[in-house]
Amino acid sequence: MVTYQIKEILTECRAEELRKGDFQFVAVLTPEEWKSLADSFDMGIELEMDLEAVHTTKAEVNYDSLTGSFCIPDRERIAEESDRFLFALDEKGIVFVDKTGTVKRMVEQIMRTKHWKLPGLERFLYDFLEQIVHSDQSILEKYELELDEIEEILSSDEKKAVKALDRVNEIRCDLRELRMHYEQLLDLSQELEENENNFFKAENLRYFRLYSARIERLRDISSFVRDYTLQLRELYESQLSMKQNRIMTLLTVITSIFMPLTLITGWYGMNFKYMPELEAEWAYPLVFGVSVTIVAVSLLFFKKKKWL
Repeated sequence: MVTYQIKEILTECRAEELRKGDFQFVAVLTPEEWKSLADSFDMGIELEMDLEAVHTTKAEVNYDSLTGSFCIPDRERIAEESDRFLFALDEKGIVFVDKTGTVKRMVEQIMRTKHWKLPGLERFLYDFLEQIVHSDQSILEKYELELDEIEEILSSDEKKAVKALDRVNEIRCDLRELRMHYEQLLDLSQELEENENNFFKAENLRYFRLYSARIERLRDISSFVRDYTLQLRELYESQLSMKQNRIMTLLTVITSIFMPLTLITGWYGMNFKYMPELEAEWAYPLVFGVSVTIVAVSLLFFKKKKWL
């Protein structure tokens, strides 16, 4: 177990110092430690210890505490892995239950980088929640830039288009996961802002409003970028359709040119006894000339109509 007191900076302390109640605290425990030490925090709750069963970020209000879970997608493999941990808080402080070390790293980052003029649990929570999304703005911008490059590929390089479209599908899946994550973070932040048990000072609820506003912006950006992926797919499908239309147009033109030639061939292939052209010296040159004329006139007509 690692414990901290929320002073002007987050300060690591001994567990015994928490009982004095001089400062609000942060505690990070493993599931095994929580099972044996839960009663010492006097929160009167039981947390489900199967962290693998945690699939959402949420908060639940209890009679004398607020509990919940975090399921944070790994920003390197968004659709594949998530960091999962539990929390419980009241007016005295917050307890995290984590077996991966994720929370400890985040708390230590706050301890190294944050210096508070008005320390409090609300400000710690704000900075902790900020740690979760601190790189998301740049991630979404990178996705948008990558999609711009893919748009160029789809428009100019047919050989790479299929592979690029697979990447578009991967990005769309990542963005779907991020959007769901933002929705859950927004619900959690609004639950904190509701302050049903009066654990937080009224003047400090603004931190949760600020965080909600940031999450809403990230959610809107992720939605915009995801719409971009759909537009790229529609662009690719439109180009395929145009290509198919050009092929069909060419086949139609060829068919239209050879249809009268086929008629002439079929007509003079009947070899009736009394067809006068069969024995005439001018018959073959005439039919050849008519055929060439038909081809030339057809080509000029289709070119004028811009079908070629």
